[in-house]
Amino acid sequence: MRRKKKVKRIINPDPKYDNTLVAKFINQLMKKGKKSVAQRVLYRSFEILAEKNKDKDPLEIFDQAIKNVSPLVEVKSRRIGGAHYQVPREVHGERRTTLAIRWLLQAARSKKGKPMAEKLAAELLDASKNTGAAVKKKEDTHRMAEANKAFAHFAW
Repeated sequence: MRRKKKVKRIINPDPKYDNTLVAKFINQLMKKGKKSVAQRVLYRSFEILAEKNKDKDPLEIFDQAIKNVSPLVEVKSRRIGGAHYQVPREVHGERRTTLAIRWLLQAARSKKGKPMAEKLAAELLDASKNTGAAVKKKEDTHRMAEANKAFAHFAW
């Protein structure tokens, strides 16, 4: 018997930029249901990006950062005959952006000594230039998948 299909919830675009990706990012950034605080943090980081980069739109930088951090492959643990193998798998659509958002926020939160808006702006700017902790995480994941390519035949 098959499981029930997961119902996909539609996320409304955010009020300021009318962008669903920004809304998704705000939802991930939010803690304890405080959406207005999360919105304030993200919009403030966009303002900081606009101040630092006069020539580029903060939304462009944001989209570029998400694109640069999105992984193509990941490793999944699979148990075969009593041994655990890290099996490389391709990452598709929704999961790719979810991982990118998660890694960007993780990288921004791991920095110390500044307000969250500044940390997030710095991380987004780094990621758009293909540097920073979030991009390093993506490269590490790709390296891990490359190293475990021999177990790719276990993927099903």
